[in-house]
Amino acid sequence: MTETIEIDGCDTLAKLWRKVCRERGAAIAHREKKLGIWQARSWRDWFEGARAIGLGLMELGLERGQVVSLLSEDRLEWLYADLGIVAAGGISNGIYTTDSARQLAFLVDDSESAFLLVENDEQLDKFLAERDAMPGLKKVIVFDRKGLRDFSDPQVMFMDELMALGQAVSDGERRFDARIDAGSAEEIRMLIYTSGTTGTPKGAMISHRNVLFMLDRGDRVLDVHADDEQLCFLPLSHILERLISVELPIYKGVRVNFAESPETVFDNLREISPHAFTAVPRLWEKLYSAISDQRREATAIGRWAFARALKAGHAYRAAETPGLALRLRYAFWDLLVLRNLRQLIGMGRIRRATTGAAPIAPDLIRWFQAIGVPLYEGYGMTETTGIISVNTPERSRIGSVGAPLPDTEVRIAEGGEILVRGQHVFEGYWKRPEQTAEEVRDGWLHTGDSGRLDEGMLTITGRIKDIIITAGGKNIAPAEIESKLKFSPYIADAVLVGDQRKYLTCLIMIDRDNVETWAQRRQMPFSDFRSLCRAEAVQALIGEVVNEVNSQFAQVEQIKYFRLIDVMLSADDEELTATMKLKRAQVEKKYWELIESMY
Repeated sequence: MTETIEIDGCDTLAKLWRKVCRERGAAIAHREKKLGIWQARSWRDWFEGARAIGLGLMELGLERGQVVSLLSEDRLEWLYADLGIVAAGGISNGIYTTDSARQLAFLVDDSESAFLLVENDEQLDKFLAERDAMPGLKKVIVFDRKGLRDFSDPQVMFMDELMALGQAVSDGERRFDARIDAGSAEEIRMLIYTSGTTGTPKGAMISHRNVLFMLDRGDRVLDVHADDEQLCFLPLSHILERLISVELPIYKGVRVNFAESPETVFDNLREISPHAFTAVPRLWEKLYSAISDQRREATAIGRWAFARALKAGHAYRAAETPGLALRLRYAFWDLLVLRNLRQLIGMGRIRRATTGAAPIAPDLIRWFQAIGVPLYEGYGMTETTGIISVNTPERSRIGSVGAPLPDTEVRIAEGGEILVRGQHVFEGYWKRPEQTAEEVRDGWLHTGDSGRLDEGMLTITGRIKDIIITAGGKNIAPAEIESKLKFSPYIADAVLVGDQRKYLTCLIMIDRDNVETWAQRRQMPFSDFRSLCRAEAVQALIGEVVNEVNSQFAQVEQIKYFRLIDVMLSADDEELTATMKLKRAQVEKKYWELIESMY
């Protein structure tokens, strides 16, 4: 029998949100930078803004259970619309701004969206280009009028017009409350489309019960405080950022600060100095690379002091019970070097840092912990409402992804696949009962990941579909080797190749900023990224990294040849997801000739 999940007497997120908005009133809920100044918005602002949006959609014909899609970067209007939709009985569906017009049309049509909310003229253009492929849309609402002052289209309106429509409803408060009161735990709170790394994106249905269970059990392992400051910068269309920047703040009262843009994340991080920070491995790798580059630019005595401080940090973190001498040595170097470094990178107040959504090199976690950033790895999926397991200060093992959430089950199937059971497991894929039945059998979610359990701690060994079986019959999980390569500040990403082949090869994407700096220090001529990749000195530099990584593995697991991808990949390209995960099949297909040149 499914347990009834309630938080403060509320069985849906919308009811909980209404309750806490009324209780917290004028307290700060969000901050967003406008014209260089951080502007604060209260919980009351959130409730009233979302109510106007929800009522406006109801006036336009939004019915309970209908989907409304959101196409926007992270901003206040995103959150206001999200809760307005859900409170009005709709289902919120976030779409990445990096998606093409064709991808947008697929997601809107597949989700049967009744309405589409877009950020600006750039995103509106995507709708206009593929309008005929989205016949079910009743209306498109645009947040920002900039560049659209003279624009007119009967199917398009602006956010201020929608809110005015909602505010003009005579009995709006009663109608809005009635919609919230009619909600139940079984209803779908949101659709989260999978990234499409292994095929066509599928809409995962996350119910209110899933969310409330995650909040309750997640709070038992995540150290979240009501007065925490945090930075919202990952796409809100992703389950991880939705959990961290929407659901948990509703439950705990965390203040959410919106990054100005993906390009200003490090600057905003220094301004906010958050107490808790969650990011994908790519960001931690970039942060490490930036610090490593600054270290190389430092004076000789600066490099010496940093090396001594880092050595003390590693020794202190590795010791089960640090002795007095080690504690004093660490305190000295922390005061002299490490504390200043943490403040420089915006981690001066950090109490909990988390990484997830993709594999990370264990050495990178050790490095951050050595400088005093309490970085811990977790593991989750869209289909598990965000978290399956997580390391914590109380129970941690580097290289593992921690212990499963309380009141959930994880086991390893005969073939090594990780299976998960619990009330955080999603309700199924939108309009895809056959695929749902394939993924969830007898209550167990088949994750598609392989791993092992050791004394209750889960370790991921790779994606089952990514396992390489060489011509000699050797099974190789590429994730560990790729993570070792990416620990180098000169490598941004890597794809191991070798399935049904005699030996392993690798496609490598260099870290543009760090390699350019390295080349400039040596006065090495290059004209663009392509010429940089083709330079003999850069090839030799990456060759040294590959050789060093090879020395850590058996001969059959070593890379014989590598090639550099001489095109900068971004989330705008089909080879990368919006959270910067490589779509292995896409990469191998696009660079087939480059791969064949190594065989």
